[in-house]
Amino acid sequence: MTRYADIPKPIRSGLVVVDPDTGAPRRIIVLQFNPDTLERSIAPQSAGDGGHAGGGGTGSGDRNEALRLKGPAQETWKFTAEIDATDQLEIAAPDGIHPQLATLEMLVQPTTAQLRAASKLSQKGTIEISPIEMPLTLFTWGSKRVMPVRLTELSVNESAFDVNLNPIRASLSIGMKILTVSDLPAGHRGADLYMAHLAQKERLAAAARGGGLGALGLGGVGLMTGRG
Repeated sequence: MTRYADIPKPIRSGLVVVDPDTGAPRRIIVLQFNPDTLERSIAPQSAGDGGHAGGGGTGSGDRNEALRLKGPAQETWKFTAEIDATDQLEIAAPDGIHPQLATLEMLVQPTTAQLRAASKLSQKGTIEISPIEMPLTLFTWGSKRVMPVRLTELSVNESAFDVNLNPIRASLSIGMKILTVSDLPAGHRGADLYMAHLAQKERLAAAARGGGLGALGLGGVGLMTGRG
């Protein structure tokens, strides 16, 4: 008879805030429930985008650039995460799920210290103040998907509250953009992590079983020569 102890514990997805200099995790955010679905969009960065094909064609771009890429594809992820304090009654939650929500919101907010520092520079007459740099954030979905990201969307739908009006249940729509070597400066730890993520994709693609031209109703010689 199967015992509960024999059932593998599911791996949770989450976010890791990393020190870009040392690589040490500053904060680990484990999602309470793994999202049921993931929406991924991958847009290739084609070198031949834009312009006119010429010769009466309807295409766009330089013909010599049609198969060239300017850099890594731009990939975005979207998913819905759930937070529910009533599913963790053994854990005291005097503030409801305020702490969990605040932790996620601080991924897209500068700190008060950073804002005060920028304000002091402005008061001293600094003409140009550099934008505030946020910490490096990684999204993890199992061991085969660990990638640097920037949150592009965070929409919160609070659906239940305690007697003190603290939220105790919420649904979050989270959008992320994967940061590539085109987005980060050379030598940045995030760029190295993206390269490791891309190398993982290459290993997985190499492990895929290839098909045969016969299954497509094509002959090898005719396909390569362009002759029927």
